[in-house]
Amino acid sequence: MTLKTALAAAILAVAVLPTTAAVSATTPAATAATSQAGLRAGARTASATTTSYADWPTYHGGNTRSGYAITAKHIGSTAPTLAWSLNLDGAVYGQPIIVDHGITIVATENNSVYRLSNNSVVWRKNLAASVPRSSLPCGDIDPTGITGTPAYDATTNTVIVVSLVGSPSIHHVATGLDPATGAVKWSRTVDVPASVSGIDPKAMQERGALIVSGRRVYIPYGGLAGDCSSYRGSVVGLDLDHPTTATLWNFTVPTSREGGIWSTPGPVENPGGGLLVSVGNGATAGTGTYDYTDSVLKLAGQQIIDSFSPSVWRNDNASDLDLGSQGPQIVGNYVFAAGKNGNAYLLNRGKLGGIGGQLSSMSLCNSFGGAATVGNEVFVPCTDGVRAVRVNSNGTMTVLWHAASNINGTPTAGAGYIWALDYGAGVLHALNPSTGASVYSLPVGSVNRFAAPALYAGAVFVGTLSGIKVYHW
Repeated sequence: MTLKTALAAAILAVAVLPTTAAVSATTPAATAATSQAGLRAGARTASATTTSYADWPTYHGGNTRSGYAITAKHIGSTAPTLAWSLNLDGAVYGQPIIVDHGITIVATENNSVYRLSNNSVVWRKNLAASVPRSSLPCGDIDPTGITGTPAYDATTNTVIVVSLVGSPSIHHVATGLDPATGAVKWSRTVDVPASVSGIDPKAMQERGALIVSGRRVYIPYGGLAGDCSSYRGSVVGLDLDHPTTATLWNFTVPTSREGGIWSTPGPVENPGGGLLVSVGNGATAGTGTYDYTDSVLKLAGQQIIDSFSPSVWRNDNASDLDLGSQGPQIVGNYVFAAGKNGNAYLLNRGKLGGIGGQLSSMSLCNSFGGAATVGNEVFVPCTDGVRAVRVNSNGTMTVLWHAASNINGTPTAGAGYIWALDYGAGVLHALNPSTGASVYSLPVGSVNRFAAPALYAGAVFVGTLSGIKVYHW
């Protein structure tokens, strides 16, 4: 079923979607037809008096990072209006999360975590002084505190954040908090173990989103803007049942330098096992030995169990044109990958293909951030305007539309629209999912280029450089 057909079907029929008892934000996407019809029709429950909405407990709503709020309330004939706007104590770089049946959590670069509700602060917990740019070897965030999107552990009802802390030396600390009260449950240092060579903790940036999977929280690391000093892309895993005592799980990219795992979606849970990560350019170019950079990797047991790299990986490394800028996107049995070199690659999720082993590829765009997926369609954060790409059943790809060039932020899907920022102008656009045309434009103010809207119930949440904006319908 095409998007246009699904839209027509939704108009002619009464769409009844499952409540959150049946639809989990962490489960794989539904079938293409059901998902696309739901995107048009919005969430309606069988009960006329009770509505249940899925939380948004991690980046893009779930561990597969689909970015699709399947239960979001459909927008009617009235445009969204500003519900509330709050100035916080620092810039918000991570995506807001919504946990435990509607609790809104936001973290700032001042190392503060907030619970927000109806234009007010329920609680604020400042975890430590943030680190000024002058104390780091390079970078573009000043000061630096909590950058990666937090994650929620439903088993222990805990929100987990990672802070950059400057005393007694610069290091990263994971903290678990009670979402209802802000009480600190535990904290510990989560830097890559000192036994791993080629790493200066000051040069490691925790920009990618955290993910809770298999009773661990996984924490990705890349380098600071400017690629200075000694860093190597890594993922650290923390046992959530024994957070202060268990040995850290650790994977580091087998390159001598760089290979950052820094894309904002962070690790992606692969249905059936393992984590998928995208890796930036590494030290090897020319005739050097393959070092698993400019790649999509599948990780398990602290090892690489599968990989893909373009056949031009050496040239990509030499020119900083790698796949590390966009997270891997799961589309059924496929993985969609794109990055800085202008090409998109479609991979077999069960066997990624190694060097040059894609099922298909095409020239598409330079992509930075996280994509969104509805059924078999991927909405890609292109620097010259979001594109919609259909993944065909024969393993090929087709571009469906190209949004205006200024609408270039990370897209999110739900409530009948594709939501994406014009991050230069600080405007959030609600796009027609069949054409890419902007239907609503909502001013949000200054945002970082990787800002990603979150959807819950009948509202959209956008972290800004001064706090948060929330529109509702």
